[in-house]
Amino acid sequence: MQQWAHFSVTAETARLWRITLDSPPINLVSPEMLTDLPQLVDLLQAASELRVAVFESANPEYFLNHYDTSRISETPKEAGAGSYPLLIDATARLSRLPVVSIAKVRGRARGVGCELIQAIDMRFASERALFCQPETANGNLPGGGGLEHLPRLLGRARALEVALSSDDYPSDVAERYGWINRMVPDSDLDAFVDTLARRIASFDKESIAAVKQQINRCTLPSAEDLRSSYELYLHSFDWPGSQSRLPAAIAAGRNQPGDYETRLGYHLGRQPEVGTE
Repeated sequence: MQQWAHFSVTAETARLWRITLDSPPINLVSPEMLTDLPQLVDLLQAASELRVAVFESANPEYFLNHYDTSRISETPKEAGAGSYPLLIDATARLSRLPVVSIAKVRGRARGVGCELIQAIDMRFASERALFCQPETANGNLPGGGGLEHLPRLLGRARALEVALSSDDYPSDVAERYGWINRMVPDSDLDAFVDTLARRIASFDKESIAAVKQQINRCTLPSAEDLRSSYELYLHSFDWPGSQSRLPAAIAAGRNQPGDYETRLGYHLGRQPEVGTE
């Protein structure tokens, strides 16, 4: 398999692959990961026998965290397929692959990390999982698909609650809201996901692909809608509030191991008010 900067791919069989996310120390999404993700989707698409891809994390405390906001200026500018930004190219195509993707979530899934699992077909989480879209509290907005996927998964009112509160949501609430398929006890999570993945992988690819294609017709946002939020997200770093909040957050411990990242939702709710004049 190809070597990637922040994830690895293991072929358990020709029909079942595992993608392990590993961006130490707190699994931040990096510019390098944005560059690699479309190539990963290419690999999944080209695997003619592949039925199921399971996404998991090497870090039990962080499934996949938000973007490394100390590196915004390094965000890749090149486009992927259809002239879409690399992140939008990867997530839009991942949702539409004739391959079932499953996220096995322990720890924190926040920001673009949370948006990635929304593009994945199924999400199962242990009681150790937390979910968060922190962008509004940072003076930005979700730009990796959250504003498009969340209303479809949660409904309008709960999507507004999640996006505007910028708080951490435990997996039992995420299950009740429809954010994840279900919460599974941590001791049972591996066996549960593995059993489901192997079961689906034993079926015919034509049937799997047809089911996904038909369900996708009324459940997925367009790549154009995803690009709209992504471009606005990048532009939002020029907004006065964002320019005030980002340096303060970095000084308080954002993007670094420690209490600020461990309890991000708590700290975001206790920021001083920032004027925009």
